[in-house]
Amino acid sequence: MLKAAFSPYRLDFNFKALTSRGALPVKDTYFIKVWDSATPEKFGMGECALFKGLSKDDSPFYEVKLYDLCKSINRAEEFEINSWSSIKFGLETAFRDFENGCFHTPFASEFINGKKDITINGLVWMGSIDEMLKRAEQKLSEGFRCIKFKIGAEDFEQEINLLKQIRSKFPPDLIELRLDANGAFTQANALERLDRLATLSIHSIEQPIAAGQWEAMADICKLSPIPVALDEELIGCRTIPEKEHLLDYLKPSYIILKPSLCGGFIEADEWIDVAVKRSIGWWATSALESNVGLNAIAQWLSTKNIEMPQGLGTGGLYTNNIFSPLVLNGDKLSYDLSKGWVFPELKWIVPE
Repeated sequence: MLKAAFSPYRLDFNFKALTSRGALPVKDTYFIKVWDSATPEKFGMGECALFKGLSKDDSPFYEVKLYDLCKSINRAEEFEINSWSSIKFGLETAFRDFENGCFHTPFASEFINGKKDITINGLVWMGSIDEMLKRAEQKLSEGFRCIKFKIGAEDFEQEINLLKQIRSKFPPDLIELRLDANGAFTQANALERLDRLATLSIHSIEQPIAAGQWEAMADICKLSPIPVALDEELIGCRTIPEKEHLLDYLKPSYIILKPSLCGGFIEADEWIDVAVKRSIGWWATSALESNVGLNAIAQWLSTKNIEMPQGLGTGGLYTNNIFSPLVLNGDKLSYDLSKGWVFPELKWIVPE
């Protein structure tokens, strides 16, 4: 008989993680596992990667939903989680892992055999200008050829001067620059700022204004000299007709997929299908998951025809991340078969 349990886990950042929505000292997440009662030592595992303050799942009843879900599975009862994106992401991962032998391999590909790697961008978090410059120089020295800057926390004039410094040292043929404004611009200043940033040969800018302002965003996508990528705008848009309507109305150059925020892997695949039909580019990124979620996204991506650097991160954000076979060599994320998984002692809750 199939069984399920979940465990809360708190991830501690190893630096001051600033976003345009404030500082993130910790990241609370949840692991879920499924197993056959006849062989409890073998279980599939996933991460229900709740993103407080951003995810539509952010609710005081989140743990109640996880409890009820596991109870339903344990009683062989029907359940519904379609409206809970991060739970769907975690359960989908756990079931896939279980079906594939319980080796943290939800997606079979050459990636998990060590025969394929994934090119990723380097991420420079918000901070003081000196901190951001130092982080950028570190990423460049590590071999990254695509750097993504989170902007919007500091004075715009200081931020654009920082980008000018980077571009003066590293021309476009050496470094690709991506920007993520996290909605920090306003309708009034967005196009003027984008015009100024365009002189620096920027690859793309994510979410220049806050999500939900469709008329203004459509104008920005049409008039911006920098290709616009939609990120937060996708959250909560769950059916295929809704996805098609959003892309037809806003007409972005790119969409950025966070599977834990956009309905799991099945719905992420839907986004890719509707985007490709409209000649809209895409890439995927993590949403501050632990290495459990990051591993699942990497394996999913490795089954795709990837055309550009992905935004996966490296698993090094936290002091207490799960030790995994994921390794980074330069800007290549790969799976080292000589390394195993090491978990802390987790407190599993098994609803009856």
